[in-house]
Amino acid sequence: MSLTYAATRRSAHAGYVVQAVVNNLAPLLFVVFHTSLDVPVTHLGALAALNFGVQLVTDLVAVRAIDRAGYRRPMVLAHVLAALGLVLLAVLPLVLASPFVGLCLAVVVYGIGGGLLEVLVSPLVEHLPSPSEAKATGMALAHSFYSWGQLAVVVLTTGLLALLGTDLWPLLPVLWAVVPLVNVAVLLRVPMPATVPDEHRTPLRSLFGTPLFLGALVLMTTGGAAELTMAQWSSFFAEQGTGVPKEVGDLLGPGLFALLMGLGRAAYGLWGHDVPLRPLLAASGIAAAACYAVAATASVPVVSLAACALCGLATALMWPGTFSLTSARFPLGGAAMFAVLALAGDAGGTFGPLGTGLLADLSGGPLAGLASALPPDSGTGLRAGLLLSAAVPVVFAVTVLASGRRDRTASA
Repeated sequence: MSLTYAATRRSAHAGYVVQAVVNNLAPLLFVVFHTSLDVPVTHLGALAALNFGVQLVTDLVAVRAIDRAGYRRPMVLAHVLAALGLVLLAVLPLVLASPFVGLCLAVVVYGIGGGLLEVLVSPLVEHLPSPSEAKATGMALAHSFYSWGQLAVVVLTTGLLALLGTDLWPLLPVLWAVVPLVNVAVLLRVPMPATVPDEHRTPLRSLFGTPLFLGALVLMTTGGAAELTMAQWSSFFAEQGTGVPKEVGDLLGPGLFALLMGLGRAAYGLWGHDVPLRPLLAASGIAAAACYAVAATASVPVVSLAACALCGLATALMWPGTFSLTSARFPLGGAAMFAVLALAGDAGGTFGPLGTGLLADLSGGPLAGLASALPPDSGTGLRAGLLLSAAVPVVFAVTVLASGRRDRTASA
């Protein structure tokens, strides 16, 4: 890679940190929203779904616009919206008659910023000058910064909540808003690679007519759901489902989840050049399903929390690995192709956590028998929801293997 683009790559990595902030800060405050603002558990799941639903709509709108607009202006806009949404998260629930409405409005603003980052950062990293054999590992390394950002959010937010007390929680979103504002100053100056011209880009119609690309969409949807369901619910599950103190639960649940995910991505990015990606992704799906099952069924809290954390390692390569497989198969897909993939991933991130919350709500009715057979979870029903959600990474593993056979057939 040309030294000219070194700062550009660093700013792209920082973009993943910003995305981690907007995706993971609010779930760490779910218990505070529940106890201090009287937001019901089902509404908490709706907040997570709203964030990714807004990102999904943003992905859809941006599909055709990014290749024409270039990278700089949308990247700057994404960071500004992320910062503004975080500030509104601290202000609106306290000044509006309905705290939940205030939370929703803030989520919509930073969700648009997060959606833009979703469709921008990966193609930006992919199109930076680098050897073709280093593309997959470079993508994994770049995505590791999302995990490092998530880890920083968990550790620093948990520490500040313990230090300042939950009554001062509005300070936290304001402090985190500094991160995107600092990166804006960098993005205004660094060089940006060109997008794929219209005449060279593979049309979306051709992509949707290819079974391998449709399989990639299934992988993005199930991979996004497998990763983000555990990431969004692990903090709440740690306290309400296992009974451990919030600080301990956040560090041992979502904190270790982010650490292990970052280590998995960084390890593949640094040393995975000769490791076949597809078998690794299939194994990841099976391992993630096992983590969901153990987290839901283990009666010892530390075992449940360990399973939540190990799910970070199991799902580490699902998202960047699918990006790499697809971009290698369709190298001229352009930012529009990444936007469609991100759209599928955000669909998983929307319906995965929401579905788990809805299944948990059914534990008082149709799923009462299953919930009663599982260890206690303070009546939240999350254990039943997590256990049934184990089916999602199984679908991911099956799709990886099936698309691998189809790809070999097409190549032959």
